[in-house]
Amino acid sequence: MVSPAIKRKSEHLSGPDSKKPKGGSITAFFGAPKPKPLSNQSTSTPRSSSFDKAKWVASLTPEQKELLQLEIDTLDESWLAHLKDEVVSTEFLNLKRFLKKEKDSNVKVFPPEEDVYSWSRHTPLHNVKVVIIGQDPYHNHNQAHGLCFSVRAPVRAPPSLLNIYKGIKIDYPDFESPPDNGGLLIPWAERGILMLNTCLTVRAHQANSHSNKGWEKFTQKVIDLVARVRTNGVVFLAWGRPAGTRVAKINKEKHCILQSVHPSPLSAHNGFFKNGHFKKCNDWLASRYGEDEIIDWSLVPSKKPLLAPCVSDKENSTALTNKVPVEPPQSAKTEVVKVQPGKVDEFDDDDAIEALVAAEAAENSSNLV
Repeated sequence: MVSPAIKRKSEHLSGPDSKKPKGGSITAFFGAPKPKPLSNQSTSTPRSSSFDKAKWVASLTPEQKELLQLEIDTLDESWLAHLKDEVVSTEFLNLKRFLKKEKDSNVKVFPPEEDVYSWSRHTPLHNVKVVIIGQDPYHNHNQAHGLCFSVRAPVRAPPSLLNIYKGIKIDYPDFESPPDNGGLLIPWAERGILMLNTCLTVRAHQANSHSNKGWEKFTQKVIDLVARVRTNGVVFLAWGRPAGTRVAKINKEKHCILQSVHPSPLSAHNGFFKNGHFKKCNDWLASRYGEDEIIDWSLVPSKKPLLAPCVSDKENSTALTNKVPVEPPQSAKTEVVKVQPGKVDEFDDDDAIEALVAAEAAENSSNLV
């Protein structure tokens, strides 16, 4: 369970009393227009009060109702209101028929059914302020639970996530990784970070096994939906070329797009640790919405405030205060994870690495056509 202390910063971009943005230098640096005062604007996507879920369900055919029972039961209504036409499309229904065939054949699929859309419930559409784009779910037991990069206890954080912790530590030196290198990222999701894999299911022990079945089109609709309805802007973190293609058409004048190599041990040393994305993300949110809306990256129960370091580079000369309290260090300092031939980690995220390589290979092949 997530402690109340971790959940304390649950207010998101909602309400008419959002602070006026401060200075436009950060915004200009990232290519966005000089921010306008938001005090008289709603920074939240309105809940779709016009969506009558019961009426929509009643309009479905018996087969549609059977195929879409998971969406009806577990896809948060804030998302379903906008995706209701997509889920009855021919492509999506064919995807659901494929998944039904897998289930009827006793094929083990991850994450568990009830977690496939957990991203939608932990981060309702009207709360999204950051999007992290992943690839394939982890394909071993007790790992995937519907949020990219996240794993449940007692599974320890895989190498890619440990490298993400390292990146945060560089931007915020007081950051401490969770006890026992835990990897549960639900607190981030509840603070407005949409952690979305581009493929939402996978066969057990078979990375990328559900790719090109229809999930990619659906999750692209999710990404495009965020870009369209979160009109005051969000931050997209796209790590790796496949993720970069997902945000290629997003309006960079409205949103902040931060791209770099993937945090996988295969690529992290080629620029991930120097990308400064976690600080840049908060700089942009502070400039657009005010410092009260920056992301609390802490994953440790709170005791002391976590302060952002002063920025020394010329482009970003503003020092921000991250109001996230954290405990004093309780675990060993996070190490940068490297691939070492012959060494087997206690939790090896070969699933994520294989999926990343496969996705990049597929992208390269399509570019040659």
